[in-house]
Amino acid sequence: MTTKELKKYLILFACFTTIVSFSQQKKWTLRECVDYALEHNISVQQSILDQNLADIDEDQALYNFLPNLNANSSFNINTGANINPATNQFENSTFESASGGISSGVNIFSGLKNWKVLQRARLNKVAAQYRLDKIKDDISLFVANSFLQILANKERIKVLKTQNYITALNIENTKTLVESGVLPEGDLLELNATNASQLQQIIQAENDLFISQLGLAQTLQLQEYETFDVVDVDYNLIAETILEKSPTEIANKAKEEVNDIKIAQANLDLAVKDLEVTKADYYPTLSGFLSYNTRWSSSQTNPFTGEEINFIDQLYLFDGTAIGLQLNVPIFNRFNTRNSVRRSNINIQRLEFDKKQAELDLESTVYQAYNDAKNAKKSYEAALKVVEARELAFNYAQDRYDVGLSNAFDLNQSRGQLDNAQSDVIRTKFDYLFSLKVLEFYFGVSTFN
Repeated sequence: MTTKELKKYLILFACFTTIVSFSQQKKWTLRECVDYALEHNISVQQSILDQNLADIDEDQALYNFLPNLNANSSFNINTGANINPATNQFENSTFESASGGISSGVNIFSGLKNWKVLQRARLNKVAAQYRLDKIKDDISLFVANSFLQILANKERIKVLKTQNYITALNIENTKTLVESGVLPEGDLLELNATNASQLQQIIQAENDLFISQLGLAQTLQLQEYETFDVVDVDYNLIAETILEKSPTEIANKAKEEVNDIKIAQANLDLAVKDLEVTKADYYPTLSGFLSYNTRWSSSQTNPFTGEEINFIDQLYLFDGTAIGLQLNVPIFNRFNTRNSVRRSNINIQRLEFDKKQAELDLESTVYQAYNDAKNAKKSYEAALKVVEARELAFNYAQDRYDVGLSNAFDLNQSRGQLDNAQSDVIRTKFDYLFSLKVLEFYFGVSTFN
């Protein structure tokens, strides 16, 4: 290998290594997580198959308007007394025979059943799309919640490490004061115990972060669990525009946007169309037909010469066509159609109740979500005030400790209260953020950017 070729391969290897490294360090945005989940989720793929089946049903409903076409043929070896298909006379001899034909039929009238079946197939396509959209909405909300949980765990780790850094500084300062006899050794032991406890909390928080990342990676069906990570989005400024809407306004908008109501209405429309299809069985059916038939027999002879008529000549000699109409009038079918209509009417009533219940459930859910968002906002604002007060109290306790006016136990108590307050801020912040995204979802606003 020449030096030039070696350099070429080294450059390619370096580029490949850089690409691999970049892919391993990729951080996913919320939008990317949602899009990837929608593309690879098994439930979504199954719902897409349901859509494909609905497309096939529509195609078949269209094809039902076309005439059919059938061909038939038979070959027989006859012994004993049999009817010669060419002469329609009994013959007590052994002979061979064959027949064949082609026929076509078309539905002229059947109570508009084919047309109603086509309408139902198209309604079913719409319903299948609504079901697919609902699955996508559910997955999107789940992914958004998992994404925000990862961010909350990251913030928790940052807070814990900051607190531990302050503790480490206090330990160094306390060592000096203990060695100089200003503070008792018990204060140093107390701080070392606090440091160990904080390190344990950091380990637990990092484990919680890994579990949340693992959960989202599995939802996305990714195998790179150890390298999976999300973009650190700054949600310090939370948009509250949705809370300017009234819960009634959000609920009315949700009835137009949320797929639960659309699915309930689509199911009701399908039931109404099923009733129309069933009622078509009350009507007579009229169909047209056209057929061509021919036959051959090995024993068929020319009556003048006594010679056997050849195969081709017999096909032309004994062929025939038929064209006509067939009318079927339903008179009595043991009340099957009547009972099917009754069942369809009951199903319509049941689905009407289902739709009303879906609307009530949606209103209740929206009002609850609105109330949750309001309370989450109050809890978040209260947590911010508490952490502000706890920070002042901790700084005061720190100052007193630094000048020897308090001991490590009092300082740790103040620090513990600050830790709890900061944890509450993180928890309430992301609870509030997710509740706002849920409201935006009900109002038809894209919440996954």
